[in-house]
Amino acid sequence: MTRRRVSSHRGGRTARPATSRPVPAAVSGPSARPRVGVLGLQGDFALHAAALVAVGCEPVRISLPEHLEGIEAMVLPGGESSTMLRLLDSTGLRAPLEAFVRTRPVLGTCAGLILLSREADRLPRPTFGAIDMAVERNGWGRQVHSFEDTIDAPTVARDLRGVFIRAPRIRRVGKGVEVFANYQGEPVGVRQGRVAAITFHPELTEDRRLHAWFVREVAGLIPAEAR
Repeated sequence: MTRRRVSSHRGGRTARPATSRPVPAAVSGPSARPRVGVLGLQGDFALHAAALVAVGCEPVRISLPEHLEGIEAMVLPGGESSTMLRLLDSTGLRAPLEAFVRTRPVLGTCAGLILLSREADRLPRPTFGAIDMAVERNGWGRQVHSFEDTIDAPTVARDLRGVFIRAPRIRRVGKGVEVFANYQGEPVGVRQGRVAAITFHPELTEDRRLHAWFVREVAGLIPAEAR
């Protein structure tokens, strides 16, 4: 297993940047793509959007409560969890997004995992508590400790690569939580019902298999090319 350092800088993430692909306009009829929201308050909307387009979905930026209308599933991207919680309050998204998380499929990556957890340290507001787990923010190290390595996730894909940037560490997993991905014997991917969360960034690689797994296996959606 080869662990590779990824470059980083004070202003944010820079790990194998991908070229953003154009987001298609909404279409109707039997060939319509499933509409998957990506929280757009902070974090990398463009790269998650490109991944969702590649697996047959229509990504939609979610930054106001009315944007949730017609959304079938949601991605909560990485970013800074304290800032994201404050922005959820200021935009009025907190209550409607919390209700969405309780009833619809959601994937949380890095900071998104923190928002979905039941317990997390040093936050200004409570988390959503959608997954029974306790997490430590920046548990895999600070920005300068960023790295990329292979993840053990047999139900998703073999040789899955994960990029860890200020990644949270899962310290406790409840009885009803499935661990579907491990790294060096520790859980880095968990699922409870139709809510899944990972500590790493799949959108920073060219591998779209984790997004495809979420859309098909967790959300139960049928991408456009499979209809």
